[in-house]
Amino acid sequence: MAVDETVDGDALVQMFNAGLAHAVPAMYGLGVRLVEVASGRAVGTVPMDTNRNHFGGMYAGALFAVAEMLGGAVALASCDASRFYPTVKDMQINYRRPAMSDVRAIAELDEATIEAIVRQAEATGKAEFTLDAVLTDASGTTVATTHGTYQVRAR
Repeated sequence: MAVDETVDGDALVQMFNAGLAHAVPAMYGLGVRLVEVASGRAVGTVPMDTNRNHFGGMYAGALFAVAEMLGGAVALASCDASRFYPTVKDMQINYRRPAMSDVRAIAELDEATIEAIVRQAEATGKAEFTLDAVLTDASGTTVATTHGTYQVRAR
């Protein structure tokens, strides 16, 4: 697996967030942060305070951003980041209800899917995968869901 077993989850989260600040400053500026990452799992948050829209709910772009980021986090934690980098190919979002608080987004891939992604990437230099995320507000209510198609590519 890609995650160095000597790097704890908190250190990996800090490294990812620092990288996000430099690689995608617009997303970082929205307050999107990774709060948990492990092979096959990523959890992110985005704050309400800096992302209010014209009617007092959360800006739709901030919701999209926190969900989209999870695919890169899962890929980096699941594949050899020194050999492969992630990219998003397609993403759909279903806004289910207005978010009126901070939002938490969670996405997971099972181990068999990760193993297939790694095998294909090693064999062909790239692998495509889909990832679903659920975004919830502070009360645990689902405010949006996403379905994304991502790819890991050889460096």
